[in-house]
Amino acid sequence: MNRRRIAASLTALAFLVLTASVAEAQSRLKDLVDFEGVRDNMLVGYGLVVGLNGTGDTLNNAPFTQQSLVGMLERLGVNTRDDLSSMKTENVAAVVVTATLPPFARQGTRIDVTVSALGDAESLLGGTLLVTPMLGADGEVYAVSQGTLVVGGFSAQGEGESITKGVPTSARLPAGAIVERELEFALANLQSVRLSLRNPDFTTARRVTRAINGFLGTNAARALDPATVEIDVPPSHTGDAVALVTDIEQLTVVPDQLARVVIDEESGVIVMGENVRISTVAIAQGNLTIRITETPQVSQPNAFAAQGNTEVVNRTDVTVDEDEEQRLALLQSGVTLQELVDGLNALGIGPRDMISILQTIKAAGALQAEIVVM
Repeated sequence: MNRRRIAASLTALAFLVLTASVAEAQSRLKDLVDFEGVRDNMLVGYGLVVGLNGTGDTLNNAPFTQQSLVGMLERLGVNTRDDLSSMKTENVAAVVVTATLPPFARQGTRIDVTVSALGDAESLLGGTLLVTPMLGADGEVYAVSQGTLVVGGFSAQGEGESITKGVPTSARLPAGAIVERELEFALANLQSVRLSLRNPDFTTARRVTRAINGFLGTNAARALDPATVEIDVPPSHTGDAVALVTDIEQLTVVPDQLARVVIDEESGVIVMGENVRISTVAIAQGNLTIRITETPQVSQPNAFAAQGNTEVVNRTDVTVDEDEEQRLALLQSGVTLQELVDGLNALGIGPRDMISILQTIKAAGALQAEIVVM
C-alpha cells in the first residue's frame, strides 16, 4: 500500500514539474503583440518656470527666456519692452515639457509631465510651471500643463566645495497636465483587428494564428507577414471588438526565437540565445604580456671613504608571459549553449576575450547564429 502511495506521489510530482516547465515556456498573447491603433502619442511643449531661488536662467545668456518672459508679461498687461536692460531676474527658467498621451485618454483626465531646463539654470527646485500648451506631432494642442515641480536632485556649493545629487535641472509634475483633446478611435466598431508582433517571426506568427483560430473555432485569423496577424471579427463578437481583444489576449503561445548573440562592446556584456549552436571547432587563447618594472636604488660611498658621490642607479626588470599553460580546447559539433559556455569558461577566458573568440568563430563559419554588436 505504501509503495502504491509513493509511486502515485512520484507520478504526480513528475506531472507538476512537466506542467511547470511547459508553462514557463509559454507567454500570454498580450505580452507578445501590440494591438494596432492602441498606442501612445508623444506630446511636447515650451514654457516658463518661475519662483526659483536665484537658480534660473541668466537672461543675458538665454535670450529666448527673456523674450518669453516679456511676451508673458505683455499678455498679462505689463509692458517691459521699453526697458529690457533693467530686467535682470534669475528666478525664471525656460523649459521643455514632455508627456505621453495614453490611448483612449478622455477629455479632462490628467497625465504626468516631465520638465527639463533649456537654458543655463542651475536648479528647478521650488519652481512652478506656468500654463504650457502640449502639442502633438500634428501641431494640435492635446493637453495643458501647470503646477508645482517635484525635483529629485539638489545642488549646493560653498567657497571651497560643491555637491550635486541627481539632476536638479530635470523635474516631474505628477498629474500635471489636463487632456483637452481626444484622439478618435472606435475600437468597438472595427470589422477586423490587427496584431503587431513585437519580435517579428514567421513561426511565432503562425503559432499565434493557430491559437486564435483554435479558441474561436473558425479561421478568422491569418498571418499577413512575420509581424502582422489580422483577425476578422466573428459574428459572435460583432460590434464588440473589445470583448474579442479581451478574450484572445490571455491565450498562451510559445514564441520562437532566432539564434542570436548580442554583444555590448562598451560594457563587455554577452547575451546568447538558447538556439545558438556551433560546428566542430578547436579554440586556443593566449596573451603576450610584457611587464617592465623600474626599481631605482641609491648607491653611496662607504662611511670612512675619503671621497665619493651618492648616485641613483636604475634597476630594470623585464618579465615576459606568453600564457604557455593555456591549452587547445575542442568543442564538438552541435553543442548546446551550456556546453559552449562551459567550454569557454574552461579556458579561463574573460568577457573581453570571449567577444573576440565568438567573432572569430563566426568568421570561420562555425557559429550558427547571428552576432549583433551594440
